[in-house]
This record gives sequence, C-alpha cells and structure tokens, in this order.
Amino acid sequence: MRIAVDVMGGDHAPDAIVRGCVDALHELPPGDQLVLVGRRGDVEELLLERGVAPSDHRLEIVHCEDVIGMHESPVEAVRTKKNSSIVVSALLGSVKAEKRCDVVLSAGNTGACVSAATMHMKRLPGVHRPGIAVAFPAFHGPVVMCDAGANPEPRPSHLWQYGIMSETYAKHVLKIASPRIGVMNIGSEEGKGTDLISSVHELFKSTPGANYIGYIEGRDLFEGTADVVVTDGFTGNSMLKMAEGLARSLFKAIAHEIFERSPDLGLQLEPIFKDIYKKNDYHEYGGAPLLGVNGTYVIAHGSSEAKTIKNAIRNSRQFVAHHVNAEIVKRLAELDGVIHPEQEPA
Repeated sequence: MRIAVDVMGGDHAPDAIVRGCVDALHELPPGDQLVLVGRRGDVEELLLERGVAPSDHRLEIVHCEDVIGMHESPVEAVRTKKNSSIVVSALLGSVKAEKRCDVVLSAGNTGACVSAATMHMKRLPGVHRPGIAVAFPAFHGPVVMCDAGANPEPRPSHLWQYGIMSETYAKHVLKIASPRIGVMNIGSEEGKGTDLISSVHELFKSTPGANYIGYIEGRDLFEGTADVVVTDGFTGNSMLKMAEGLARSLFKAIAHEIFERSPDLGLQLEPIFKDIYKKNDYHEYGGAPLLGVNGTYVIAHGSSEAKTIKNAIRNSRQFVAHHVNAEIVKRLAELDGVIHPEQEPA
C-alpha cells in the first residue's frame, strides 16, 4: 500500500509530520511505502535527524515548493498553487497518477484539502458532494458525525448521502451491524427545525433498509442515542471543536480540584485520568476520511502532532482494507431513486 503524506500541512509542519511518518514506519507492513510530499531539502534533513536515510526503500520523496497556508482562500489557492503539497498529494491519489497512492493524508487547510481532492481525485459514482466523517469516542462506543467541515451550505441530497456513506463506514470499519442514523436538530419533536432539516428527515424515512431513528439533539451525541449523526459542515465543525475544548477543560478542572484537596488521591487517580483522556483524545484517532471521493483522502487536525500522524496513517489502512468506497457505491446504487429531481444538486 502506498500512502501519500503532505508533510507541509499543519501548524507543526514539517517537523511533526515527518516524525509521525518515521514512527509509523515501525508499524507498517514490509510492503507498504510512505510517499512524503513537500520540500525535499527539509524532508531529507528531518529524516536524517531521526536516523532514517532518505534513500530508505520504504520511503519516497516527491518534491514541491509551494505551501497553501491555513488562512488562504481554498479554491483560489488550489487553482493557483498547482505545485503545492496539498495539490500534488491529491494528484498522487487520483486514478490518472502513474504510481497511484492508495491513501492521501494532510493536516493542512481543510477547505483546500476538500477542493483539491474533489478537483483531482473526483467523486465516486453517484456522490453529489464529499463530506468529512469524524468518529467521536463515546462511552457506549464510537459515533460517526458527518459533515465536520467540508460543506457548510448543503442541500438535502448532500445530507442524505452523508448519512448513507457514514452508515456504510460504520458498518464496515467500526463493525456496527445496523448503525442508527439520527439527524441533528434543535429538538426531537417532528415539527422543529428548518426546511432543510425537514427535507432530510423525509428522505431518511423513505430510505429502504436504513435504521433511521429521527431527530437528535446536541446532548445526545455522547449518550449512545445514535451511531451516525448527520449535520451540515458549519454545525458539525463547531460541535467538533467545542467537544475538544470541553474535554480538555473538564479534565483540567477535575484534576485541579482533586490535587488541591488531596494530592495523594490525585496521584492514585492519575493513571485512570490518563487512560480516560487517551480514549477521548483526537490525537489517538488521527484523521477523518473525506467520504465520497474516488480514493482515500484523510484529513487530520490542523494542530496534529507526530502521534496524530502516526495514528492517522495506521487507521487509514483500515478504510482501504475494508473496501469502503466500493460499498458506498453499491449502497447508493441500491437506493437510486430515493432522491426526487427537485432535491438533486444543480
């Protein structure tokens, strides 16, 4: 398996990205190869610092000069910076690539990643708009939320497909036999929500074989109410970042109170807190797949550290190994006709 990694994307690039790649080499099967995309001089220097020869047969370096910054306009940057690490990585993941990569991974500008993947890797047959699927760690098991930032202004058909694609991902990667699908709303009552949400609700109700449970609220996300949560990219991304911040704040507050009152008790509980935090730490999960593109594109957190990248590389292999894209195409073909013409994207 060939895995392309954008080493220039992310707040801590390229150092943290290259370190994550080096750490991943120890876990990958012998036949796998990491393709490091970025400025050759920087990459070679960082590899040597970690004791890895740039000529190592498990590595390939693809040189490109440009970098798309976090604050650049995504579409414009992808169109004008054709020699950027994000664009070159996406080209390596396209079906037209001479030596195609099975996985593309980036912690760079999310909008640029989505644009580059859609533009160069194209969409799977039947897919209207790709969406980012994030697996939340919850007490009752993982919860997949889609979309987490790719499409802030979706149509009903987009959200419906996010649910179907995430259902397929949950079945084949997370091994949830019959994923419960819920649509995020401001209330669980039938009459609540926008026209968009109401239309999506009706689509799921008419979907054969879908384990649709109706509307859910934000507080249900971690309660085990649904296995797949459907929402727009604006709401999903906001919820994701709020959950990350809340988790960090709660752990800090609880640890502070315990150590203030009883340092000995704090020392006894410290291993437990570390284990719980690890289960809820996004660095452990690595990245989120961009569902719907013709290939495997994984978007990692902008603040990714070395272990984030290492885990993202490891987890991305599962997506490919379980043939998720083929299953998505198959499922959408089975449901052809659920969406009415007026719900199709322009």
